[in-house]
Amino acid sequence: MLSPVPHLATAQTGPLLALESTLLARAADIEAWFRAQWQRTVPPFYSSVDLRNAGFKLAPVDTNLFPGGFNNLNPAFEPLCVQALQTAIQRVCPTAKGILLVPENHTRNKFYLENVATLFGLIQKAGYKVHIGTLIPEITEPTELTLEISGRKLLLEPIQRDEAHVSVGGFTPCSILLNNDLSAGIPEILKDLDQDIIPPMGLGWHARTKSSHFGFYRDVAREFGEHLGIDPWLVDPLFRNCGQINFAKREGEDCLIGNVEMLLQDIRAKYDQYGIKDEPFVIIKSDAGTYGMGVMTARSAADVRNMNRKARTHMSSAKEGRDVTGAIIQEGVHTTETLGADNATAEPVVYMIDHFVVGGFYRLNSQRGAQENLNAPGMRFEPLAFETPCSHPDPNCGPDERPNRFYAYGVVARLAALAAAREIAANGSGNGNGG
Repeated sequence: MLSPVPHLATAQTGPLLALESTLLARAADIEAWFRAQWQRTVPPFYSSVDLRNAGFKLAPVDTNLFPGGFNNLNPAFEPLCVQALQTAIQRVCPTAKGILLVPENHTRNKFYLENVATLFGLIQKAGYKVHIGTLIPEITEPTELTLEISGRKLLLEPIQRDEAHVSVGGFTPCSILLNNDLSAGIPEILKDLDQDIIPPMGLGWHARTKSSHFGFYRDVAREFGEHLGIDPWLVDPLFRNCGQINFAKREGEDCLIGNVEMLLQDIRAKYDQYGIKDEPFVIIKSDAGTYGMGVMTARSAADVRNMNRKARTHMSSAKEGRDVTGAIIQEGVHTTETLGADNATAEPVVYMIDHFVVGGFYRLNSQRGAQENLNAPGMRFEPLAFETPCSHPDPNCGPDERPNRFYAYGVVARLAALAAAREIAANGSGNGNGG
């Protein structure tokens, strides 16, 4: 049985209902606007967007270009995923027959392995030969894993290189699909290949920053707001960034404190404009990276100034053992959505392949509050939360009813994907190996 759409306490009043009503009334204009945008800018191969629904605004808080949760999508969306994959692969490499899927090195993460198995199956069903090539140095021969949750089997094969091509077990792919965000940098074995690598390796977290992405998103939100005649703040989280910071050594602290104070002032001004009584807060997080590492909530500059050693150590930690050297200070967007018997705090995550919304799910955390990062211990997923793939509004339903709440999610997620597309184009990554 599918989970119901959580109704907001403010569902019948306020800016979000007005925003959703505008999205429904202007759906044809919105879809035409997106079609024109995709004609100008090639969409990312795939992406996922974390959203926060505050009741008075609906905004993205993170955009991942190497999404790792395909196992959490509603299985009913499989045909849509397959069709979108066909479109995405054909756009990048029209003659491709075989795909080498290169995942993260998380062989102990049972949930991530389920994602790899799901993605593997979708590529097969899209009509391509597919093998899984591993970057794990310890795997020197084909290794079969039996997945703990589903019982499915995965065959991991060590990647071999011959001049400007890589292969596994005699299989030489036309294209290489990364499901690895390259936080540790570009592996030598993948550099300067004649094969297409998708997404481009230049989009890995070794090079990409969140502040750059949200700079592009700010422009997209402004254009979208002008097109619809709405305040772009309703879909856009304000942000600032500090490029050089060392939490452990307290270097760059003045920059951080000053930006926290200025951002809180900007948020208070918007709250006053809309009569919002909630307490403003900001989220400070590493400017590069994933997995919820190096994230904290601040409601005043004092929260930064008075960080203890444990908090500084936490903020210094990043994936692959990297040091945090830059921080983005982002407007904190409350989430008023809850789900489940335990009323767990919830945020929607929307998945896209090419420019198609292919589904989504809720990230839940009963141990975290409405102003906190949910990507933390205690997190779980509700894979059947969306019964429609966020792409078709129903004019016969209210703005806060399904599928229209999900359509609003899909619109904002596509704005984030468009920002990522412009980010890719500006960096000259294209859809080749970009390394």
